[in-house]
Amino acid sequence: MKLLRLRLAGLCLLGGCILLAQDWKTADTLPGIDLTSLTTAQKAAALKILREHGCSCGCNMKLAECRVVDPNCSFSKGLAAAVVDALRQGKSEADAIAAADASKWAHTQPTRLLDDPVSIPTSGAPVLGPANAPVTLVEFSDFQCPYCIAAVPEIKALLEAYPTQVKLIFKQYPLDIHSRAEFAATAAIAAHQQGKFWALHDAMFATRNLSRDNILTLAQKAGLDMKRFESDLDSTLVRETILRDIQDGDRAGVEGTPTLFVNGKRYNGPIVENTLKPVLEAELRSKPAARQTASVK
Repeated sequence: MKLLRLRLAGLCLLGGCILLAQDWKTADTLPGIDLTSLTTAQKAAALKILREHGCSCGCNMKLAECRVVDPNCSFSKGLAAAVVDALRQGKSEADAIAAADASKWAHTQPTRLLDDPVSIPTSGAPVLGPANAPVTLVEFSDFQCPYCIAAVPEIKALLEAYPTQVKLIFKQYPLDIHSRAEFAATAAIAAHQQGKFWALHDAMFATRNLSRDNILTLAQKAGLDMKRFESDLDSTLVRETILRDIQDGDRAGVEGTPTLFVNGKRYNGPIVENTLKPVLEAELRSKPAARQTASVK
């Protein structure tokens, strides 16, 4: 199955795609930046500016580099858009740089830890934790993403710390830059059809070998009916489930992995236990927030 949209990883690129991260110096396209309406000369000027000028988010990277390494960065996206828009209007390189410097993206702004809640369909998705938990975490993840791998023990620690108050719902968001992520997602959903999602989830995140043969071995060790499992790998239901998860993520504003939502509100901080605990405590103290679970349905 070929995924229909190109979705570049956010910080995941740092750990898993070093070569891609270096391509910002030569790439003629950048995530989230529309250069198609520019002339050849304008496009060359835009790429030159984006490769030479730094991002304002504090990452110490050039704009083009930040777009590749962290497509979630609103600052590099906003600055790049200002440059492209100015060049499209026929302005000079100097004027395009000035337009970016005069934009609201030229200086860092405080980032809200939680965005406003959005509706995320979760019916039928794998769940860990009690159904009536007042806090629902929805994670969009990629089995090949190093940052998703790093998030696994942190989220597990949270679930152990709040066994009756927090539940986790897993949504697939395999990235096209990860050659084996799509098959891993397919395997996970096929395992879910037999009630073995979390067993295969843990096994795949514990290994760096996501080849088909190894995943089949992991599935067998997890106790799956292999004949049914291999049949489900090619089923329309599994393919549609993955595409639906991706579309749900796109609508919710997911651009990279891992992306976590707390009671329907996108979480913008690092996925580490000590940083997330105060966020969960605040949700638990707030009765209206506890009812926000209606935002994930």
